[in-house]
Amino acid sequence: MKLNIQNETSRLRAVVLGTAESVGSIPSIDEAYDPKSIQHIKAGTYPVEDDMQKEMDAVAKVFEKYDVTVYRPEVIKDYNQIFSRDIAFVIDDKFIKANILPDREREYEAIHHVIEEIGEDNIIILPEECHVEGGDVMPCNDFIFIGTYSGADYSDFITARTNMDAVIAIQELFPHKTVKAFELRKSNIDPKENALHLDCCFQPIGKDKAILHKNGFLIEREYEWLLNFFGKENVFEITKEEMYSMNSNVFSISEDVIISEKNFTRLNTWLRENGFTVEEVPYAEIAKQEGLLRCSTMPLIRD
Repeated sequence: MKLNIQNETSRLRAVVLGTAESVGSIPSIDEAYDPKSIQHIKAGTYPVEDDMQKEMDAVAKVFEKYDVTVYRPEVIKDYNQIFSRDIAFVIDDKFIKANILPDREREYEAIHHVIEEIGEDNIIILPEECHVEGGDVMPCNDFIFIGTYSGADYSDFITARTNMDAVIAIQELFPHKTVKAFELRKSNIDPKENALHLDCCFQPIGKDKAILHKNGFLIEREYEWLLNFFGKENVFEITKEEMYSMNSNVFSISEDVIISEKNFTRLNTWLRENGFTVEEVPYAEIAKQEGLLRCSTMPLIRD
């Protein structure tokens, strides 16, 4: 398999889509990795397997409609394998294994059939001190945007997933690209004050547009940089409530086709007004785990 990922929006040809089959029982609060999951565990509204499977099936049908090759993980009994973006990501023709939470190592092993098609020369395993997850890494042609947290209290946050060691390592791997890091706001207890990954508060769409949430960024000038990079007129600003619902976590099949959650009324209207075809799917149950469409997909090949 010849990998190719230069950005988030070129025509998609092959992707890994996670699976909600056999996700296991509802986790305890101690087992949850993010404040939104904890909130739903406490409220008794944590999503059930059947609902999540239906949501992922709806996405698979959209990929089928657009003739995208879809790989699925091997199912591990009683194990959550929905968020395939967390376990690895592709830049150019390189497949980079994410250094994820140790409990999730088995998720990577469950896509061995994909890894075997890639070939060892194009697989990169970063040093142990480099913490990174795919939700924080966003290729954008000549740029690689990376969400990070560099506070001295990094280890106190279950929600801090990508560190500066990883940012530096990725810059060294891709010297021909400009790596731009963004400090994200982190909270273990309040999902409305927590950007778990960069794609929770930002995503490029189309040829020159972006979805953005100001409060997800710790440093205002970094948010302003993105606003200027895309141009204010090309940016759809989402509210705190929309960020909480994961409005920036849509997924592009091409520069003009976007998969979006069906309840994102304001966003979907704006997208259509700006010439996008919006493929609406139900994904509100999966969103309760602080992840959405981008989180559950790992693109392998784009034009």
